[in-house]
Amino acid sequence: MKVYAIAVNTFKEAIRDKIFYSLVFFALLILGASTALATLTIGEWSKIIEDLSLSAMGIFGVIISVFVGVGLVFKELEKKTIYTIISKPIKRWQFLLGKYLGLALTLLVYMAVMSIVFMIALHHYGDTEKNGIRLFSAVFLIYIELLVLTAVAIIFSTFSSPMLSAAFTLSIYVIGHLLPDIKLFTAKYTPMGLKGVMNVVYYALPNLENFNIKTLVVHNLPVSAGYIWMATAYGLLYITSLLSIAVLIFEKRNFK
Repeated sequence: MKVYAIAVNTFKEAIRDKIFYSLVFFALLILGASTALATLTIGEWSKIIEDLSLSAMGIFGVIISVFVGVGLVFKELEKKTIYTIISKPIKRWQFLLGKYLGLALTLLVYMAVMSIVFMIALHHYGDTEKNGIRLFSAVFLIYIELLVLTAVAIIFSTFSSPMLSAAFTLSIYVIGHLLPDIKLFTAKYTPMGLKGVMNVVYYALPNLENFNIKTLVVHNLPVSAGYIWMATAYGLLYITSLLSIAVLIFEKRNFK
């Protein structure tokens, strides 16, 4: 119940911070793109709209995850409310989990609204029945990726300033999408003495490319249900590990 209360309060704070302005921008982006692409050949513009929409979902989602996630703990410190909270019968892990779930709820609503605008645009200009499930799979994995990134932001927010936390989280985001290339480069060009270190880095950092099926979906290439489940399981396992680390750090932090 305490976790639920903190989560709901975090969600309300996110709304008050006018985070949904990004949704308005997205809607205008889709409508503008739809108008501009209306003169193109059938199928061609539908793929562009799908690619544009899915990319926009990811980009705006990353902005929310990073710049809201890194401030979850810092805001409580800045307002001195953290001292009131930890003095009450609320465990630190409950506080941190509630904050995370509140932002996860914010992202869920964000993705739902974005998806509605996305599907309206596609329905107006093309047939969504054939590709509806595949598009949902892409949106779903984008959401899982954002949850992983939010957990990364939570870790950094437990011991660092918002500016540094944002920089660290964005770095993890970029590296996470480059990990397959880094592994390939390591296999071909890295000296034997460093391959072990690079392999540790590869498996320790989140491979965010596991959640990137936008290109496959847009071009109607096959994506198996098994892959979706494996990517989801990987994401949930990583989130659990990251939150556990965040709780350990937060438990040892001295607020006096």
